[in-house]
Amino acid sequence: MDSGQAPRAGENSAQQDKHLTATLLLSCLAQFMVILDVSVVNVALPSIRNALHFSEQDLQWVVNAYTVTFAGFMLLGGRAADLIGRRAVFVSGLVLFGVASLAGGLAQDQTTLIAARAVQGLGGAIVAPASLSILTATFEEGAPRNRAVGIWGAMGGAGGAAGVLLGGILTDLLSWRWILFINVPIGLIAALLAQRYIAEGRNRERARGFDLTGALTATAGLSLLVLGIVRTDVTGWGSTSTIGIMVLGLLLVLAFVAIEGRFARAPLMPLRIFSSRTLSASNLVMFLVGAAVFGMWFFVSLYVQQVLGYTPIQAGLSFLPMTLCIVVGSALASRGVSRLGAKPLLVIGLLAQTAGLLLFTDISDHGTYLGDILAPSLLVAVGIGLTLVPVTISAVAGVARSEAGLASGLVNTSRLVGGALGLAILAAIATSRTNTDLHRAIGEHAALTDGFQLAFVVAAGFAAIGALVVIFGLPRLARRAEGQVEPAIAEP
Repeated sequence: MDSGQAPRAGENSAQQDKHLTATLLLSCLAQFMVILDVSVVNVALPSIRNALHFSEQDLQWVVNAYTVTFAGFMLLGGRAADLIGRRAVFVSGLVLFGVASLAGGLAQDQTTLIAARAVQGLGGAIVAPASLSILTATFEEGAPRNRAVGIWGAMGGAGGAAGVLLGGILTDLLSWRWILFINVPIGLIAALLAQRYIAEGRNRERARGFDLTGALTATAGLSLLVLGIVRTDVTGWGSTSTIGIMVLGLLLVLAFVAIEGRFARAPLMPLRIFSSRTLSASNLVMFLVGAAVFGMWFFVSLYVQQVLGYTPIQAGLSFLPMTLCIVVGSALASRGVSRLGAKPLLVIGLLAQTAGLLLFTDISDHGTYLGDILAPSLLVAVGIGLTLVPVTISAVAGVARSEAGLASGLVNTSRLVGGALGLAILAAIATSRTNTDLHRAIGEHAALTDGFQLAFVVAAGFAAIGALVVIFGLPRLARRAEGQVEPAIAEP
């Protein structure tokens, strides 16, 4: 039994609409904020390095500390929303995120900033799945939920691109500290409004037990896997310590699967959830989208700064058209998914991403924004919007309300782990090609561009594989009138 949909007893239609609208806006704002913070520090890294005297090796942890905890704690955050209560978990995550942002903005040394970023990631891992779980439990499956998840997906997709935009503007006009300070009022105001407008909701039957062993193994395993992946930027793939960390993480994940399947009385993640081909295929597609898109944002940012010579604010503004087109693509998808279904939109979106990423392979070391970046950026961005909405809807379609948080955490985890692994692979490929070119006495800009081009080819491959998974692996959801889908997983 689930205890919480937003419309409260005794409310008239106008009051219910007000609460539904407020619930949607708060959930989307929170998702935008936590996804934005994945990329917002990228263009501010040189300023942070100079202010706090980071070495190049240690500087990566300003980014990685957030990524590791964000991905590592996502499943736990999603399940906590189911068991403890969606609003309580959502508000707690927002407060934690805001406090950590304040601490990071005030940081006077490297350790404080890295620790604050790690706690930020923990807050984000609580907020992101709770926000989607709130929408899944609040809006009826079909057209109302499709619209809500579509807007939520648009905000998440736009947040990744807008992070570079906002980071550049704040760093140039104010200070790098404001990329953290800006989260404080947003997070705290959202937390206060959530107390008023978002209904509490939890699965009372499941609240009696908590799978502590499963929670510990899942969180530790995912965190170590992501930690090992992000370390490859510095240590390489052949490092004994890096391999050891990833092997240990993999063993813990396998132990988690065994615990959930055989020993846990109230599993953190019931394995029967994967009996749905729709859910499994959707998470694989989200993993591949993360691998392609996170790398694209990273390399476009590097190209405009290191090759075209853009300042942070110019680099940020160069992402504005991309951000807007993600929103446009998401708006089209949220309307089209009820008419066409998720599968056709996913194929179109992933093929658009593939085409745009292949166009990026034509960038030149003497290129321009209009000639080399704008057109492929717009194509990829529309593809991202067309993809994120239907893949998120598919990932939670038919999931029992008592497991909405789990499904939400799973799809967010897939995107982040895919992004971390994809970026590590693409960075290794680009660096290897660039170093080879430099040894052949090719100019620095030409060598960098050659490395970026190869990375874009591989990123296009990720998106193309995603399209194949959709075509051959994702069932076409059975649509009823008004765009509803048949349940993929029965209520336990």
